[in-house]
Amino acid sequence: MTRTITSAEDLDSVVGQPLDPGDWLEIDQERVNTFADATGDHQWIHVDAERAAAGPYGATIAHGFLTLSLIPALGQSALSLDFGSAKINYGLNKVRFMNPVKVGSRIRTRAEIIDVKPGGTGTQVVTRYTVEIEGTERPACVAEQITLILP
Repeated sequence: MTRTITSAEDLDSVVGQPLDPGDWLEIDQERVNTFADATGDHQWIHVDAERAAAGPYGATIAHGFLTLSLIPALGQSALSLDFGSAKINYGLNKVRFMNPVKVGSRIRTRAEIIDVKPGGTGTQVVTRYTVEIEGTERPACVAEQITLILP
C-alpha cells in the first residue's frame, strides 16, 4: 500500500517508521541488456547467459547500478511525496550492493524516511531504501536517497 505524504509538515510524523513494501518487479534479460547498451557495460556476467550459467552465480545478474537506478520507480509504489512544485534527486548516501540480482528474480523496495531538513531552497528528505529479492533474506542493495522538494 502506498503511503502518501501531502505536506512538509506531515513528514515529521513518519520519520523513523518503516513503510509498507512496494510492488514486485521482475528483472528480465531484456532490461539488463538495455541497461548494458545504455551504459556500455557489457561484462559477460550481465549479458552472456551461457557463460554466466557456469559462473559464480549460475545465471546472468543485473548491474548494481541498474538495481540502484530502479529505486525511484520501485519506491513510488511504497511512498508518494505529493506536495511541492518539483522533486529533485539531490544525491545518495551509504550505497551498498550486498547481494546480486539474478535475471528472473523479482525485487521490491522497503522505504523509511530517516531525516527531514527544511531549508531556503526547499525540503531535503532522506529516505533509506532496501531493495529486497524475493525468496532471499539478504537484500540486493541499501541506499539513502536525498530528495529536494521545491516549494
